[in-house]
Amino acid sequence: MDMLSDVALLSRIQFALTVAYHFIFVPLSIGLGLILAIFATKYHRSRSEADGNAMRFWVRIFTATFAIGVATGITMEFSFGTNWADYSRFVGDIFGAPLAAEALFAFFLESVFLGVLLFGRNKVSSLFYTVSAWLVWAGSCLSALWILIANSWMQTPAGAELAADGSKAVITDFLAAAFNPSTLPRYTHVVVALLIMGAFASLAVGAWYLLRGKHADFAMKTIRVGAVVGIVASCALIVTAHSSAVEVSQEQPTKLAMMEGMYDDEVPPLYAFGWVDEENQQVVTPFSIPGGTSFLATGTWDAQYQGLNSLAQTEKYGDMDVADLPVNLVFQSYHLMVAMYGLIMITAILAVVFSLRGGRIRSMRWLQKLLLVSPLFPFIAIQVGWITAEVGRQPWVVYPSTSGPDGVSLLTNNAISQSVSAPELLMTLALFAAVYVFLFVGWARVISGFIKRGPVGGAVPAAGSADDATAAVKEGE
Repeated sequence: MDMLSDVALLSRIQFALTVAYHFIFVPLSIGLGLILAIFATKYHRSRSEADGNAMRFWVRIFTATFAIGVATGITMEFSFGTNWADYSRFVGDIFGAPLAAEALFAFFLESVFLGVLLFGRNKVSSLFYTVSAWLVWAGSCLSALWILIANSWMQTPAGAELAADGSKAVITDFLAAAFNPSTLPRYTHVVVALLIMGAFASLAVGAWYLLRGKHADFAMKTIRVGAVVGIVASCALIVTAHSSAVEVSQEQPTKLAMMEGMYDDEVPPLYAFGWVDEENQQVVTPFSIPGGTSFLATGTWDAQYQGLNSLAQTEKYGDMDVADLPVNLVFQSYHLMVAMYGLIMITAILAVVFSLRGGRIRSMRWLQKLLLVSPLFPFIAIQVGWITAEVGRQPWVVYPSTSGPDGVSLLTNNAISQSVSAPELLMTLALFAAVYVFLFVGWARVISGFIKRGPVGGAVPAAGSADDATAAVKEGE
């Protein structure tokens, strides 16, 4: 099969596997970091044993997730120097600063104050401990910023120029490169989505206890916190999604055309669902709103956008072969993301209404079961959103955006390492898959152990001691 010998495609699949797997734990750690900080604040104010037990529960969950997230993130950075060596040479002058800043500022901030949460509860004041919880969450958000600065530069390059020999991009303005046209829209959109993930994870934990008739007071507190965070973040997502969509329409016209299945110039309609017939270059759907996508992007119903065929005739996008583009994949992933948002909003509204008004959710088993599976909605939305963003910029790994500097772009086929072979990639794919399954099973067992144990005190060693961390791990096993 051609696929098994295509080094570029196999390199993309391998990197997609590592990123998608890593992105299981990043949304949880950033989202749950906020939940942890809220419960730490509740304990600081109430000083009650129940709130203290709840806080220690979330410290354990967060720590286990954070640890495996760090481990799985290292693999991606190694890939830059192996499978994507030519890409690294091209963007090295740009990527060095944000990746170093992510490690020096964000990761160290998060790690240091996580140490305070694990080992310092009886050694520091209650206020300092609470501030440490918020700084752990802030560190995780700061880490996401630096990573998204690097990724956004690939989408909309800025603050750089092509070297005289054409071999690499050279930075000319750090601030312009860091805060390129897509950085802030993409960062706010991603972080809000991650907060939804954390909120829905807490909803699922609370629902699990209600279904089993255990720790009812903790379950209700957890559901109420998750419901409030979830509804606020879900409403904010409308704003960030619009901002991100406007940026795509202005800076990445080929991605917009793929998202909406546009081959010819048109006023794009709004599709709820459909199928892109790539051979006949048309969207097959029973329903659409004429001009709907135009209205979302511009506020008018008659804005015309270029289709893939005309874009391929331009000098900027002339390297694009329309017949080879995965248009249906991008179309489906984008519309699935939108559909998942609908489920997210409905679930968040139900959780708020029936948890804050008299706690009626205690007797509503159907809603408890819905909340138990609800983390799948933001998880699927996040993963297919990433597919839309990354596959939608193909065939470029550094995209020639509308406002990008001339010549600063790189085709994916020109970014791979020249010394890596297809058999080596297939072997590493199999090894990665095996190791990742092993790691996921281990993480799931630890987390399930924490949840089964619940937010209990009593025999638990003094929180903040080394014995507490050891006992927590053993309980998880």
